[in-house]
Amino acid sequence: MASVRDNEGGSTPKQRLVDAAIRLLAAGGPEAVQARRVAAEVGASSMAVYTHFGGMPDLVDAVVREGFERLDRRLAAVSRSDDALCDAVTLGLAYRAEALENSQLYRLMFGITAVSASRRGQRTDLLGTGSPTELEEGRRAFGHLVAAVERLAASGRGTVPEPSAAAAQLWSAVHGYVLLEIAGFFGDEGHGVEQVLLPLAVNLAAGLGDDRAAAEESARRALRRAG
Repeated sequence: MASVRDNEGGSTPKQRLVDAAIRLLAAGGPEAVQARRVAAEVGASSMAVYTHFGGMPDLVDAVVREGFERLDRRLAAVSRSDDALCDAVTLGLAYRAEALENSQLYRLMFGITAVSASRRGQRTDLLGTGSPTELEEGRRAFGHLVAAVERLAASGRGTVPEPSAAAAQLWSAVHGYVLLEIAGFFGDEGHGVEQVLLPLAVNLAAGLGDDRAAAEESARRALRRAG
């Protein structure tokens, strides 16, 4: 069987293997991500994984990095408005959308599930380092939440504590909600967004000192923006 050729389909051999692993992960879960199956997905022998990554652990690391890169791009696409809380909630909704569209990848990124070759040690003490991961791609993704909180503080809507700690509160709310929705606890119709996630965001904003009515309007505006 052939090796992975350069520039086929406009992507590098390494990227094609990463994309293949993500497809297998989405279709069959972590147990489907095996060197032989990943290589076969791109028409190569299993040696391609070792040639380009040295083995499965580095391939899995690359898959996780790709997941954070996709999340970063999704959050970066959220435009800014003159309503800082609306923007923060819109980020949360974009985060949710990315996680639901790539639920197996999302769970792997945060260690909820693991491929047999997964490495540990990518997590860091968020409150000590300002980021939940040592991966640069993850730091960039989390940075969008920190920036949103900093804008919220600058807008005067409540008292925001240290930005990374406040961003951790926002992340905890969205991440916890997303995992429950992925597990099916809020059904398949998206009702949890209006009944759970948005009220959670309003309660968090009000707890930081924002006017509740204003926070509710910002949340409604974010929902309209998200479509």
